[in-house]
Amino acid sequence: MNQAMDKMPVYQRAIAKAHLGSCGAKYRDLGKPIIAVVNTWNEIVPGHCHLRDLADEAKRGIALAGGHALEFNTIAICDGIAQGHRGMRYVLPSRELIADSIEAMICGHGIFDGMVLLGSCDKIVPGLLMAAARMNIPSIVVTGGPMVNEIKPWQSKQARQSFLQGGISEEELFDITLKYYPSAGVCPFLGTANTMCLVTEALGMSLSGSAAVPALSAERKAVAYNSGQAVMRLLKQTIRPRDIMTPKAFHNAIALVAGIGGSLNSILHLPAIAHECGLKVAYEDFDRISRVTPLIVRVSPNSTDYTVADLYPAGGIPVIMKELQPVLQPEALTVDGVEVAQLLTDAPAADGRIIRCFDEPFAAEGGIAVLSGNLAPEGAVVKSSAVPPELWCFSGPARVFESEEACTSALEDGLVQPGEVIIIRNEGPVGGPGMREMHRITELIVKLNNVAVITDGRFSGASAGLSVGYLSPEAAAGGPIALVETGDQIMIDIAKRSLHWEISEAELKSRRAELQKHQMNEPSAFLRLYGQSAAPAADGAVRRS
Repeated sequence: MNQAMDKMPVYQRAIAKAHLGSCGAKYRDLGKPIIAVVNTWNEIVPGHCHLRDLADEAKRGIALAGGHALEFNTIAICDGIAQGHRGMRYVLPSRELIADSIEAMICGHGIFDGMVLLGSCDKIVPGLLMAAARMNIPSIVVTGGPMVNEIKPWQSKQARQSFLQGGISEEELFDITLKYYPSAGVCPFLGTANTMCLVTEALGMSLSGSAAVPALSAERKAVAYNSGQAVMRLLKQTIRPRDIMTPKAFHNAIALVAGIGGSLNSILHLPAIAHECGLKVAYEDFDRISRVTPLIVRVSPNSTDYTVADLYPAGGIPVIMKELQPVLQPEALTVDGVEVAQLLTDAPAADGRIIRCFDEPFAAEGGIAVLSGNLAPEGAVVKSSAVPPELWCFSGPARVFESEEACTSALEDGLVQPGEVIIIRNEGPVGGPGMREMHRITELIVKLNNVAVITDGRFSGASAGLSVGYLSPEAAAGGPIALVETGDQIMIDIAKRSLHWEISEAELKSRRAELQKHQMNEPSAFLRLYGQSAAPAADGAVRRS
């Protein structure tokens, strides 16, 4: 029986069924539970261009389990295409747009009993999870799976550097890059896209063992089909997203991020998803859990040889979580209908090469460190697993830039020197607006070696080196980073979790008195609205209530 439609007045229910009949639905099917198949398919994003086929498999599973599937789409932006230009301002705000659009479709029609949500990439998967939490009807997420690279990560990076140095042509770079990104699927490195797909399984919102299954495999189609079947079971058991995404589940998700050295963007997305669940996840939770969670996975960008595609033959998330059991909450419920502990009993042992055991890790602590001090009173974040040991303690004079473009220009003109601390400000959720990634900056500074980057913007999951971001409060909110001047001494100590700015109280007071209030000169009404409503990065950059 369609429980959602039965809540309508009798006449309106008849009219609604007739409209659905105009779209091809049979009257006999409209008394069944109606499941929304929420698809983010498009022809632009590699992680999404194969989702149409997966949606068909999910619909087949729903139908054979006694439901009726109705599909609709929402948007997906490719971070790789959006990098290094104005388009990146739209990427993080699109997360809210995705969640809002799903709410509008589900609540506006009032006919759906459950959801299967298909997505793969950086802000899209978080947006889907936010919508699932917000709607709180039985739901399951189907991720697209990683593509299988044909060349090693180091070969792809070498080609990019060669192009930047004029060694190969654009067409040659295109051809080499297609060997690293050879097909549909999530880009092979452990960026935000793969991190959030793996996190979705750790949260319990995707079927166990599904996240690392390759994109174009028969097994990936089986995952979609089985997910269609599973959502019908969740409906019968009345298991809803907030029953699954509990404090224990978020603890497990953070432990997974720490244990795999996942993307720093998780520090924005997990708090945002928790917010939709009525829960609080903060920077300090990441640091606290990361301190006791060993780094047991080594894939790109924390490896030059292995990618996420290599996790599947090694056993994927069940193996990783089995090794991380000493720091997990095993009672957390999952969309499989059982608790985490039960799912891990049959998982094989770690291979020791890509996934290590808990007692013999790659590093004693996880991949994320939260720094604080007078430059970042509410915290800043660094992917410690990607920082060379010799840079864990770093000090140098600041070189201040008011935007990513200004920094890029200076780097290309050779104006930044080794030993300096690059400060890029006015790139936060409000100051951007939109909180752009500084990935291109981290690529350009490779040749300088001994350089640090600090920003109130954020970083790509593929970024490496001493890159400190997500600084809060941001410059546009009057945070201390707004007052730093070129030549000021900055000290970073990852081991001590310290980010210190050398300045006297008298000088600080003088600069504070002269600080001008941030003016938002943004022509886009959409971005202005986001900037005016965005919470700080430390609160997930969610929309303020």
